[in-house]
Amino acid sequence: MKKRHGCKRNSGHINSLPSTWRTASLCLAIVGSTAQSLAAQANTSANTSQRIQQLTDAMTRAQQTIEETQQQLNEMRKELTDLQQQLKAGGATATLPTADTTQGTPALPTQAVADVQDIRERQDMQQTEIATQEQTKVESESKYPVKVTGMLLLNGFVNTSAVDMPSVPALAVGGPGSTGASVQQTVLGLDAHGPHLFGARSYADIRVDFFGNTQTNNATTTYSGYYNGNSALLRLRTAHAGLQWEHTQAYFALDRPIFSPDSPTSLTAVAEPPLAWSGNLWTWNPQLGITHDVIHGSRGLRLQAALIDVGDAPVLPTVTSTTGVTSPSTAEQSRWPGIEGRVALFGSNDADQGNHVGVGGYFAPHTNSYGKQYDSWAGTLDARFHLPSQFQLTGSFYRGKGLGGLGGGTYKDFVYRSDPNRSYFRELDDVGGWTQLQRKLNERIQFNAAIGFDNVFAYQLRPYASTDGNVYQNLARNRTFTGNVIFSPSAYLLFSVEYRHLDSTPVTGSTHRANVFGVAAAYKF
Repeated sequence: MKKRHGCKRNSGHINSLPSTWRTASLCLAIVGSTAQSLAAQANTSANTSQRIQQLTDAMTRAQQTIEETQQQLNEMRKELTDLQQQLKAGGATATLPTADTTQGTPALPTQAVADVQDIRERQDMQQTEIATQEQTKVESESKYPVKVTGMLLLNGFVNTSAVDMPSVPALAVGGPGSTGASVQQTVLGLDAHGPHLFGARSYADIRVDFFGNTQTNNATTTYSGYYNGNSALLRLRTAHAGLQWEHTQAYFALDRPIFSPDSPTSLTAVAEPPLAWSGNLWTWNPQLGITHDVIHGSRGLRLQAALIDVGDAPVLPTVTSTTGVTSPSTAEQSRWPGIEGRVALFGSNDADQGNHVGVGGYFAPHTNSYGKQYDSWAGTLDARFHLPSQFQLTGSFYRGKGLGGLGGGTYKDFVYRSDPNRSYFRELDDVGGWTQLQRKLNERIQFNAAIGFDNVFAYQLRPYASTDGNVYQNLARNRTFTGNVIFSPSAYLLFSVEYRHLDSTPVTGSTHRANVFGVAAAYKF
């Protein structure tokens, strides 16, 4: 009770103070509260400035670490390059060591690693989007990507004397010349990529042109030009389908022989490759093969083998048939496929366009319409060398027998004649080849010069010389000199001028010669 009484007394004392003192006390309380608030704000500003400074210092240290790491990586790269050069100079192969982060090499910051991973994910996403866009351009039933390719080609020509094909001459036949232009060498193609099978990527492609036969019959009332609905202009050129592993390829193809992988360069000779029937074994035949590359450092060994169905030579004496059915080729009548193989050494991890040297072989049995059996065969050598000053030397050579179905043998595999008492038959030995020197000034302009020849043995052909003036039957040697300039102002436009000289020599009589001047313009798509 006393305690409560005392409290009341004190309270009454305070209440008895003058109002001035009460006002002063209230002002002091407000001032104190304001001071505390200002002090708190000052402390907050100081903490924010301190944190900003700490973050700035941390970013500076991280940047310094990255720069030091990059400098060390550059120094290591330089040391490895010097070591590789020393080992190469000593005839050894350099082996790149892997980085060891436990031996004092600073690791990249975690944020940098995360940024790199993010960039990679974005690239993968962009590649997927690009593939999707490409698929929407050309839709295939399989829904796998298909790409349309091609080249619209216009070529003009001036032949000083008669040739076998005015727009793409390969043989001089004697007689007046010709002048004209053609778009029949235009090429269309499809490239497709399919699913993975047995751990391999599947692919397929096809190429066609318009160099088919435009002549339907000899009736004068039938128009035989380009726009005749009966003209068979479209022609299948090449086709490929296969499975591609990292170093192995299994395929089916309609293409040139595997032992003749290279071809001279030309823009005016596309329907038939440059130096066709003058040392370039080029004909497109069905093949079923396998290729395997053995890689060791920057060098490799390519092993190739295939079965081949060789077509007949353009000049093939046959027995007249009245059955109305299509006769099988001489190779098909033997009932055995041909075989071919090639072994090549290559460098720079590029067996197709890099330096390489290859040897090859071919064998195929034949049975002709006369019941005569013979074997065609060939041994080949091919090479490509990149020389200083942007020069490149390429060539291919062969020795064989019965090579008309491959683009050799001066258009024939064998010769045949008969008289009332007996018949005579002989397959023809053949030798030939070509070489080209190329100079690329830059990515837009290049110069090419090439020579090729094909020669059957005259002593084998002479007893079978034709008396009816057949230039193909009597042809013993065909030789071509050519040179061209190709200018490409962009990746899709090509222009070229070319000169070609043909020497075609029969086994009896004089040589036929022709000079060919050509121009070409092409648009690639």
